[in-house]
Amino acid sequence: MEILKANLLSPIALAFALGIVTKLIKSEFSLPKEIYTGLSIFLLFSLGLKGGVELGHATFDSVAWPVVVTLALGCVTPLTTYFVLRVVGKFSVSDAAGIAAHYGSVSAVTYIAAMTFVKSQNAEPEGFMPTLLTLLESPGIHIALAIGAIKTAQPGQSLKAVLHEVLTARTMILLVGGLLVGLAMGEKNWGSIEGFFDTKGPVFKGALTLFLLEMGIVAGSRFGDLKKVGPFLLGFGVVMPVLHGALGTWLGTLAGLSVGGATVLGTMAASASYIAAPPAVRVTLPEANPTYYLTSSLAITFPFNILFGIPLYFQISQALHGGG
Repeated sequence: MEILKANLLSPIALAFALGIVTKLIKSEFSLPKEIYTGLSIFLLFSLGLKGGVELGHATFDSVAWPVVVTLALGCVTPLTTYFVLRVVGKFSVSDAAGIAAHYGSVSAVTYIAAMTFVKSQNAEPEGFMPTLLTLLESPGIHIALAIGAIKTAQPGQSLKAVLHEVLTARTMILLVGGLLVGLAMGEKNWGSIEGFFDTKGPVFKGALTLFLLEMGIVAGSRFGDLKKVGPFLLGFGVVMPVLHGALGTWLGTLAGLSVGGATVLGTMAASASYIAAPPAVRVTLPEANPTYYLTSSLAITFPFNILFGIPLYFQISQALHGGG
């Protein structure tokens, strides 16, 4: 209960909640698009840079198994999501594959919130976690889209075009590019910019708080669609993340990650992409209903993870590590 209270009273959770309330009371306030875009660029590039510097300190033995389980999660999560939606939820092939693409990928914002939370609990995660984030970004999307494209047999759909769009998207450029820059410049050169880009510093945390305020407004704007998705998808948007989160936390623990690292990996597995996945789904599966995949990922799973999921995965991680 104390962990949940600490999360709900954190600046980012409170800012997110304020954003939701702002939309529910029909206020016209929102951050200017340029500021929102600038904040997202700063946050993602900071993650990439810091991750690259820390990756330079990691040994092959410490990274190998976490990489293996991360790639395994990238394969398992879209397949289990698709199966549940098709068999239990009776969704069409296109809708099931479209939603699976979102839940197979990862939400970078949820990842950042998890990193901030575990650090606040003095459970410092491994420095190479941004590497795992980049590895988990696209496999799930492509597995789900491949299932949808094959089963619907749509002529003229180019998976190559989808792959190019995802791999050259802003998220991947900033994360992978920042990772390579951070790895190349090393610890010595990092010191000259650390005060601005340090993911543990006040600048980063302040930017994240503002960003979550806007994300709350965005999530709140989709609450009106909840009545359209039905009770099954409402339950799915909470239960599936918990199952994937527990699996990711368990596998992370087996792979040798710390309490904080396993929590973050579990959070990544539990999250649903709403940045990289939507354009990819639109290109390959245009018949998939956006109300389903956007509402479930952004209006159900995202708020759940930010407010309640992350503390839950942390407690699971503590239990698996023999504490808590």
